Amino acid sequence: MIQTHNPDFEQDIREKLQRQEFMKLMGFNVTKIEVGRIEGELILEQKHRQHKGFTHGGVIATLADIVAGFAAVSLVPKDHHVVTAEIKVSYFHPGVGAKLLAKGYVVKPGKKLNFCEAEVYVQQETEEPLLIAKASTTMATITPEDIKNRAKRES
Repeated sequence: MIQTHNPDFEQDIREKLQRQEFMKLMGFNVTKIEVGRIEGELILEQKHRQHKGFTHGGVIATLADIVAGFAAVSLVPKDHHVVTAEIKVSYFHPGVGAKLLAKGYVVKPGKKLNFCEAEVYVQQETEEPLLIAKASTTMATITPEDIKNRAKRES
């Protein structure tokens, strides 16, 4: 079982979500927060689509990045931060539907790196969700000491 280093992770993530302006612009909503796992949904609008009504690949990749990143955030101490070090997204279907569902989870936690995966599904009005993309990510942990050392190097 994956352990958190922050017993207040759920409240802290909800506070961070309030400051996520890009997520607000996209219209993405987190629906589930657990240790090492985040889920959310995006009601698809014209701004999310490209030709033929296909969901833009950048939207899909962004959702995968968001849920994987917050899954990693749920594990780190309160004063630590998480940034994406690497992401690889594989697309399976074009994503035509009413909304996207995204699930992110940590598959291998670590002190400096968390290895995560994300799945993005399209939900049609009357059908089961269809997996349209899967992502593998590496999330790097930034400590307060890392921030101090960077500030020293830049001064």
